[in-house]
Amino acid sequence: MLGSRRSRRRLTTALAGFGLLLTGAAVQVGSGTAAHAATTHRILFDNAHAETAGNADWIISTSQPDPLGQDSSPSAETDWTGALSSWGVALQKTGDYSLKTLPSGSSLSYGGSSSTDLSNFDTLVLPEPNTKFTTAEKTAIMNFVKNGGGLFMISDHTGADRNNDGYDAVEVLNDLMTTNSVDSTDPFGFSIDSLDVGSGYPAAISDSSDPVLHGSFGTVTKSLIADGTTATLKPSDNSSVKGLVYRSGYSGNTGAFFLTSTFGSGRVAFWGDSSPVDDGTGQSGNTLYDGWNDSGATNAPLALNATAWLAGAGTGSGGGGGTGTCTAGQLLGNNGFESGSTVWGGTSGVITNSTGEAAHAGSYYAWLDGYGTATTDTLSQSVTVPSGCSTAKLSFYLHVDTAETTTSTAYDTLKVQVLNSSGTVLGTLATYSNLNAGSGYTQRSFDLSGYAGQTVTLKFTGTEGSKYQTSFVVDDTTLDVS
Repeated sequence: MLGSRRSRRRLTTALAGFGLLLTGAAVQVGSGTAAHAATTHRILFDNAHAETAGNADWIISTSQPDPLGQDSSPSAETDWTGALSSWGVALQKTGDYSLKTLPSGSSLSYGGSSSTDLSNFDTLVLPEPNTKFTTAEKTAIMNFVKNGGGLFMISDHTGADRNNDGYDAVEVLNDLMTTNSVDSTDPFGFSIDSLDVGSGYPAAISDSSDPVLHGSFGTVTKSLIADGTTATLKPSDNSSVKGLVYRSGYSGNTGAFFLTSTFGSGRVAFWGDSSPVDDGTGQSGNTLYDGWNDSGATNAPLALNATAWLAGAGTGSGGGGGTGTCTAGQLLGNNGFESGSTVWGGTSGVITNSTGEAAHAGSYYAWLDGYGTATTDTLSQSVTVPSGCSTAKLSFYLHVDTAETTTSTAYDTLKVQVLNSSGTVLGTLATYSNLNAGSGYTQRSFDLSGYAGQTVTLKFTGTEGSKYQTSFVVDDTTLDVS
């Protein structure tokens, strides 16, 4: 049983009747739209692990973290400077993508407050990293993918140690998969081969249903290999792994030049060479090759379709040729509060079975404020919104009663917000007040699909002034995904 609550000042019958008159003028502040529209796919390109060492120039722009600082409306790949600028500009021109770069000297993190923290993105691109990830970075990457993020891993041939630190991309990426604190038991179902394949045009498999080979950016038939490597698939470790493009003479579990997989709620893509995404232009002093526009291959559609798939765009088909990782259901724990204060966090005593208010159903409910003194009450729960689900609907029943007599001033408020794991507000879904007072409960609903692939905290914050009470009563919360 919960501890006793302080006594609350109740409405008189006259005030309750007055509250009924207010319902016609009740105002909801905020549209209930998530901070990020469902069609905005947020991509982070890594440049913190020697991606520009030697002749490499694997960046979308020299303006970092925001490429828009170089040109806010690029129309040609030369409007941004970098060997990956064609990739970046092509995504930017669709209007459906928000692109950022993790600058040199930074570290990958997940659940922090930085603007480049992985919790703020749908997909991470690792374009031939040449320095090993730290233990903390590997944990961040793996948890990001496990919780619904997309991971694009681009390697190069063995021995391509561009900064001479003793590690090439093959070793760096294999180390990520085999030595991490989240899952080191072949989590993605493949390993990168220690090879240097000089040249060739690896061919795509025949699969008209695959969203990477046949996506909104075009059809993939071949790729380009110019001193690159391949991967060995291990479907017994992860059945979702799927080779899409193979080195000539290879198929099945060997010689995969491009592949996809899944891990947890997230998606993974691997490409065995950086040459296909090289557009031949970049910072001065680098020797580059235009593989992006190579007439013998379809590298641009492959890169762009894969980015869309990793970010959860397109057809919704999941990795490994299967369906998206989404199990339809209700995700909130103790959603009707009938288990008391379990699962939920916040102010002690907010979850109650007091007879001072009525539950929408059952016996327990959440009662924020209602003291008639300056008070702030909170109620929160963390939840992961799966990336494979196309719909995510938050609903709850709300009852507001008040002793305030104004018909125009919001003295007491209830904010409904979405936060990241560090407590940063990602979006305010709605703000209710004493002006929303009325009899009975009203169901409120919001679209959270814009947070797909993220672990977020749903938080109710009730703030009451110092004179008259306003009670914000919440019950029967749900987060339904499908």
